[in-house]
Amino acid sequence: MAARNTARKRAFQILFEADQRGVDVLSVLADWVRHSRNDTRQPPVSEYTMQLVEGYADHVRRIDELIAQYAVDWTLDRMPVVDRNILRLGAYELIWVDETPDAVVLDEAVQLAKEFSTDDSPAFVNGLLGRFKDLKPSLRRDEA
Repeated sequence: MAARNTARKRAFQILFEADQRGVDVLSVLADWVRHSRNDTRQPPVSEYTMQLVEGYADHVRRIDELIAQYAVDWTLDRMPVVDRNILRLGAYELIWVDETPDAVVLDEAVQLAKEFSTDDSPAFVNGLLGRFKDLKPSLRRDEA
């Protein structure tokens, strides 16, 4: 499962970069893929990384709507960029990727928060994604 861990980390980095630059996440993904193919020093972008980023892009509006709705006392634009993108990735995988166990999604998101964010972030990420896990059947609707 180390490969999936690496894939999630790269997907998070792509989401983070797109957010920071204010550009479409799929264009950042394309840049990463192109760089990995043209520069042997760049690690390849795995199929699972691409699936996560593309899946997030397919549901971006619904994911941001859910985070905004359930993040108590936090608006999306006020939320730390790292936390926002960990939550985006975790929400996508938790709600729309059935083959990944919920506990794995939560654990991986918390680990990303521990590695890349503040001391308070793991509890925040765990709490919000835990709420999504509990509400999962009602959250999984297609965007209009």
